Amino acid sequence: MFERRLYYHIDWALLFAILALCAMGVLMIFSATAATPATSRMYVTQSYAIVLGLVAMVVTLSVDYRAFTDKSHLLYIWLLGALLYVVFFGDVQMGARRWIPIGSLNLQPSEFAKVGVALVLAKYFGENRGIPSWPDLAVAGVLTAIPLGLIAKEPDLGTAVTLVPVFMAVAYLAGIQTRILGFLVAALLVAAPVAWQFALKDYQKTRISTFLDPSQDAKGAGYQQIQARITVGSGGLQGKGFRQGTQGQLRFLPVAHNDFIFSVLAEERGFVGVVVALALYLFVIVRTLEAARLAKDRLGSYLVIGVLASFTFQVIYNITMSAGLAPVKGLTLPLMSYGGSSMIATLAAFGLVLNVRMRRFTN
Repeated sequence: MFERRLYYHIDWALLFAILALCAMGVLMIFSATAATPATSRMYVTQSYAIVLGLVAMVVTLSVDYRAFTDKSHLLYIWLLGALLYVVFFGDVQMGARRWIPIGSLNLQPSEFAKVGVALVLAKYFGENRGIPSWPDLAVAGVLTAIPLGLIAKEPDLGTAVTLVPVFMAVAYLAGIQTRILGFLVAALLVAAPVAWQFALKDYQKTRISTFLDPSQDAKGAGYQQIQARITVGSGGLQGKGFRQGTQGQLRFLPVAHNDFIFSVLAEERGFVGVVVALALYLFVIVRTLEAARLAKDRLGSYLVIGVLASFTFQVIYNITMSAGLAPVKGLTLPLMSYGGSSMIATLAAFGLVLNVRMRRFTN
């Protein structure tokens, strides 16, 4: 459990940056939703999620991270059970079955899969000494592929794909040979045409084709991308001001409080606000990398790098998508987008990061 002397080794700078991003997110959610009565309380719900996330962070921070990795197989089994339940009995919203209703709350287990996979892979590679062999990678690949497949079945391909960077990053840090990594990347490229033909649904193919030319369906599949570009570009240097944006306030930009929260920030706070947000995200990434470097054992390094890989991928993809530089995908911006499960899972994951850094001096 938590030792009082460890209090002095908490990375308060990282925690402050995380909370600053959460606060920016609440303000932007309020701005994007306050004009509509049906959504005007979303910022309150997000605030509750932050409080619950901080409670989860205290839990993951207080207990030695090795205790979590030791029980990661049990957490992994619980995760698979929750994902299976969602596939068959989950609540359907907007054509997707992703949630488990718990009273007035909706739990999205796929958001916790990133933490669960990072924990189980850290344990697996941490217990194997030496350079990972093909069988080691095969087992780790299966451990990643099972939840990935269940999440893709919901369907939620965006969240499912975030598990791939976790596997690649932990395997690379564990010492995977460069030629093997190259082979895996080549295999993914070769499999792309097959996935296009047999795995992707029609709406997913349409999103990719309209990304290349949004004007071919400007009022349909290309609408979000066009509006996202207009929203980001209209902010200028200093932005239009809080709740003064036209794209977000007048609902031209769909789901502005969720997938396109960064576009709302760019419109209302302009280039200056974008630079501040990017600087905070970069600071979080750099400090997390430092936590991985300072970890006292390989287990801690693997866990931190797994958490960081998923977080970084999601941040980069959402921001490029918001600027119209990547196909539109239902992928939230961590710490800022509206979403209770995403917020709780992300803060819990960073509790583990703080945990690893804090305990670098313990036996």
